[in-house]
Amino acid sequence: MLKRKITDKLLQWKQQEDRLPLIIKGCRQCGKTRAVLDFAGNNYEHVVYLNFFENSNYGAIFKDNLEVDFLTMMMTAQVKDAIFEAGKTVIILDEIQECPEARTALKFFKLDGRYDIIATGSLLGVKGYGEPKSVPVGYETMLTMVPMDFEEFLWANGIDEKLIALLKACAAEEKPVPEALHTKMRMLLLQYVVVGGMPAVVQNFVDHHNMAQVLQMQRDITMSYEDDMMKYAPDRDKVRIRKCYRSIPKQLAKENKKFQYSVVERGARSKDYDSCLSWIEDAGILHHCYNLSIPELPLDGNSEEDIFKVYMADTGLFISMLEDGTQADILQGNLLGYKGAIFENLVADFFGKMGRKLYYFRKDSGLEIDFVIKYKGKATLVEVKATNGNAKSMKQVLANPERYHVEQAIKLADAQVGRNGQVLTLPLYMGAFITAVTA
Repeated sequence: MLKRKITDKLLQWKQQEDRLPLIIKGCRQCGKTRAVLDFAGNNYEHVVYLNFFENSNYGAIFKDNLEVDFLTMMMTAQVKDAIFEAGKTVIILDEIQECPEARTALKFFKLDGRYDIIATGSLLGVKGYGEPKSVPVGYETMLTMVPMDFEEFLWANGIDEKLIALLKACAAEEKPVPEALHTKMRMLLLQYVVVGGMPAVVQNFVDHHNMAQVLQMQRDITMSYEDDMMKYAPDRDKVRIRKCYRSIPKQLAKENKKFQYSVVERGARSKDYDSCLSWIEDAGILHHCYNLSIPELPLDGNSEEDIFKVYMADTGLFISMLEDGTQADILQGNLLGYKGAIFENLVADFFGKMGRKLYYFRKDSGLEIDFVIKYKGKATLVEVKATNGNAKSMKQVLANPERYHVEQAIKLADAQVGRNGQVLTLPLYMGAFITAVTA
């Protein structure tokens, strides 16, 4: 069984005396159902499970009467071995977006108070789908779940917690990683780049290490995302959303990675496609990375909403969208022309999965900083290098503090931990440990 960080958040929720019904949202196949069922089985005497996607008949339970006693009676008629005992039963409403009335019912379950409710949703919040007529504001709480991050990937591959703690200490104390561990982590990082964090894919990789199977599973997932776009998106946007999605590899392959609508379709205009990109992001599939007018805090206040890049939320799915043979090239260190896009998307994966909003800084002169984050209370440049090359733009910004108001930077590269003045160099894999906690 794969260890997931969401379990700790579920435990914290259960420990709250006046807990609200919980909704866990996230992209399809990120492991929501498995995590919730494992948690419920370990923490409740009785689990009543309804999956609205697999069994549309469950939706009829919520059509006419939302009184709790009526709902539980109807569940006993349709769910085998459903037992309702106050304080000891949890009801799991899986893929709740398929039954908006069930979400409305969360208010009634909260007011009743006898049973805990955990719901999951894959496309909650996307335009035109799954919204109830009455959202139970004040009667629900929401968590966002993402695919496995690099630390969870390390757990799955048998890396001991003590070794991970050592890595985090090396980053915090700015001291080199023991060479044997550094070599191991460099190898695992390349594996994470191509495998990513979709739980079923990770489990298959851990069990079989068959990259052909990994790639097929990833492409099945990306095709299922396209199916969702054609099934659930507003009719006028369906084709445009799919075109935006398919353009992501081409967008990232450009020297200037600013999202360009002309790459999606000749003559395309932003007003026709902005909502399409938002739909894909709301589905948990990609992240926007906004340009900053100046790299200083507050980052959100200095972001330019009409100038942005996009990254896939999971690096493994991004690699699966590239041409055949890319996996083998990465594992062998032959990155060719895509190396910039690959490792930038990797760092976007790191930051996105820890809940950071993504920002970068680019001027028309060609000066460009891959990412800008808040770190230790200050605006911090982050440059990503596939090897350990020079970071000219970073040096230029740091050399002009009166213009850019920045005094520290992190270079993520194929290198050991080290510091040179204002620049902290970290191995690429340590990008996953620049957590929001230290921000």
